[in-house]
Amino acid sequence: MTTITIRPASGIYTIRAKGAIIGETARAVELIEGGRAPVIYVPREDVAMAFLDRSPRETVCPYKGTASYYSVVTPEGRLENVVWTYETPKAGVEGIAGYLAFYPEVTVQRA
Repeated sequence: MTTITIRPASGIYTIRAKGAIIGETARAVELIEGGRAPVIYVPREDVAMAFLDRSPRETVCPYKGTASYYSVVTPEGRLENVVWTYETPKAGVEGIAGYLAFYPEVTVQRA
């Protein structure tokens, strides 16, 4: 089984998509899964959800559960399926419930 660690991410993070700032938070968490690069998860309430459009896409992770996806829509264009969330994650990773993670097309940068 893969070891997953969730811990608070220090600092303030700004989330940008196609030049638009779609969020900012000082409450991000960092998820470390095995030997993979850490992933920053941002509380949903710290993201302008008006920029996000729910996608029908879902994937299943054996360790975290079912991921739901969003596309980001800005005046400059649409980024398909670049946001994911585990709305009801598996036991042991409940710390990411209500949080969003982003593919590299969306910049999550610590100030």
